[in-house]
Amino acid sequence: MKIAMIGDLHYPTIDETIPGLEEARSTFYERFMNLFLGTEANFHVSIGDLTNFGTTEELKEIYRIINNKDCVFYHALGNHDLYSMTKKDVLNITGQAQYHSFETDEAILVFLDTAKEMDYMDWGGWVDNEQLSWLEKVVQSSGEKPMLVFAHHPVHNTTVRSDKDKGSIHPDVDMWSILDQKKGIGVYFNGHTHVDSIVTQGNWTFIQKSACLDQQAMRLIEINEDEILVKAIDLTDPLIEESSQIIANNILHFSPQLEARGTEENRNCRIPLLSNESNLLNRL
Repeated sequence: MKIAMIGDLHYPTIDETIPGLEEARSTFYERFMNLFLGTEANFHVSIGDLTNFGTTEELKEIYRIINNKDCVFYHALGNHDLYSMTKKDVLNITGQAQYHSFETDEAILVFLDTAKEMDYMDWGGWVDNEQLSWLEKVVQSSGEKPMLVFAHHPVHNTTVRSDKDKGSIHPDVDMWSILDQKKGIGVYFNGHTHVDSIVTQGNWTFIQKSACLDQQAMRLIEINEDEILVKAIDLTDPLIEESSQIIANNILHFSPQLEARGTEENRNCRIPLLSNESNLLNRL
């Protein structure tokens, strides 16, 4: 099974009076998304902040690009996706579920909602008790089967900058009481802090991806009988790179991150699934 994943795309509403900005937006998002969605995979996933402010215009325009491709697309909500509208209204436009899980032959896939609704002043993450109870049941029933969790916010004090204020799911949310119940391998994918990072704690591997405007890249997740491979794949050409810089420097609610690109050890990993290797993480 293959999963293609991006995070923090930040499709924006723009100031059309800025010379070249409208053209740059069209060039970047059309070309970048065509490369991403054209990548052969069973599922294509966004781990949140697909849009920059969650307006109707932003959501409909990015989903127009997505829906023109023949792919199965999943979108975990990010805080930027919910600044303008309620979760109900956003989900009505996207056709996505707020949170859900499903099982394949290879793994259990879980999509969380960690974003607050219409709270522009607090971009940190939260998971309510109802969702926590649901997640606990999913973890308990998963047995030894590998579990892949896709969420926007990191678990507190895992990946780089997840220890900062508003940089993670709030530390008062006891995620570890649930994650620790997982038997076998768990992998947690997130964005939010805009910095590549891979950290292992216990039998969980936390994989954080930088923003697409800072690093024009995706992750390809391959699951087979013996291992889970996570590969960083750059999706760029001169037009994509040039247009991304114009957008990043001329939109609101986004600040370019100069230290976004991690080392190879923070972009690629191999997670063995064999029982005698189950607690090892070997870097590519």
